Amino acid sequence: MVKPQPRSAPRPAASGPPPDPVTDRRRGWLVTALIVAFMLVNYADKSVLGLAAVPIMGDLHISNSTYGLISSSFAVLFSLSGLVVGFVSARVSSRVLLVTLAAVWAVAQLPVLFVASVPTLVAGRVLLGAAEGPAAPMSMHALYKWFPEDRRGLPSALQISGAALGTLIAAPVVTWLITAFGWRSAFAALAATSVLWSLVWWRTGHDGPYGHEPAPGAASGADPAARLPYRRLLLNGTVLGSIAGAFGAYWALALSQAWLPSYLRTQLGMSPGGAATLISGVSAFSFVLLLAVSPLVDALNRRGVSSRWSRGAPQGVAVAVAALAMAALPFADARPLLLALITVAFGAHAIAFPLHYMTTAAVVPPAQRGAVFGIVAATGTLPGLITPYLTGRLLDSAPSQGAGYTHAFLLSAVVMLACGLIALTAIRPERDARRLSPEG
Repeated sequence: MVKPQPRSAPRPAASGPPPDPVTDRRRGWLVTALIVAFMLVNYADKSVLGLAAVPIMGDLHISNSTYGLISSSFAVLFSLSGLVVGFVSARVSSRVLLVTLAAVWAVAQLPVLFVASVPTLVAGRVLLGAAEGPAAPMSMHALYKWFPEDRRGLPSALQISGAALGTLIAAPVVTWLITAFGWRSAFAALAATSVLWSLVWWRTGHDGPYGHEPAPGAASGADPAARLPYRRLLLNGTVLGSIAGAFGAYWALALSQAWLPSYLRTQLGMSPGGAATLISGVSAFSFVLLLAVSPLVDALNRRGVSSRWSRGAPQGVAVAVAALAMAALPFADARPLLLALITVAFGAHAIAFPLHYMTTAAVVPPAQRGAVFGIVAATGTLPGLITPYLTGRLLDSAPSQGAGYTHAFLLSAVVMLACGLIALTAIRPERDARRLSPEG
């Protein structure tokens, strides 16, 4: 007896072309908006410690090195969790992953509300880092499920712009909370914001239809679920160059989040509000760059310009330019010039973040994209573990804080320039896609 078949079987959300392009396009942009908000909260959570650095150090009577250790503790599990969750993403939906991460962010803000001490700050930052390590790669992975390969420039830029918006909006708001109600109030407000986002995402966030399209550069008729050895994927020039670009950009970001507010207040004599305004200005500069460059990348791709020049070169150049501005910081005397250099040094690198995901995605099969994004992010974000503590040590060991910041800026410039040049020369997506294809 033939077993009757079901009347209709639901099509997996992540396979094949969308059944209703208009509806799915609208849902894709709604998901994009939610992911921008996700990244906004993400970077506000990261920035709150730096914005509260001066009152925290004063209230708890801690040294620069101890504060640097607290800041670096954020990265203890950051890279490892990004790596682990990247592999988990092949089996768990983006909806579940992102709501779990945001819920843990809320929990991570709670310890310091009960006991304000170095151990509770460290515990909260370690847990927060574990939950934020996968945030950028997994939210980008979720975003890519809603857009085809040649339409990802603007969505990618908007996703990364959540970081700029996080600082642009959070810096004045969090600073106001710290000034008006004490620094712990900012932690409480961010916990509540993370819970609110989780509830909205759980109701609205779903996986899109582009999760298993054939890999870029794959032969016609290739299996969309085809996999390659991770050793081959990770040791090609494009992925290594993308990691270098991310490493250099994240070095500037880690230095900015941990020490820029303190530098502006202690070395430039700015008020809390003035420092927050300048930090927001740096973020606005990053935001403008992101919105200008990434759509241009999509347009160049559609016109047939090589990805090496449309995606690889801009990220290498951006990190290198930021490095040169960082190197010039200690030697600038005129106030307007100094502020301009700060803006470029801590803002120009931002375009490397969406572009390094795009160049990586160009050579990686979609079935392995989440895992490779996790690996790239885990490696590229290692400066978060190194930079804050190293800077604190430089400040404590130098004859003056001014000399310590000079050493930190020059060291940062060297690292960033080397990373930018590696990205500029190593990223060649078309060449590496051919080498990785079964017929290459």
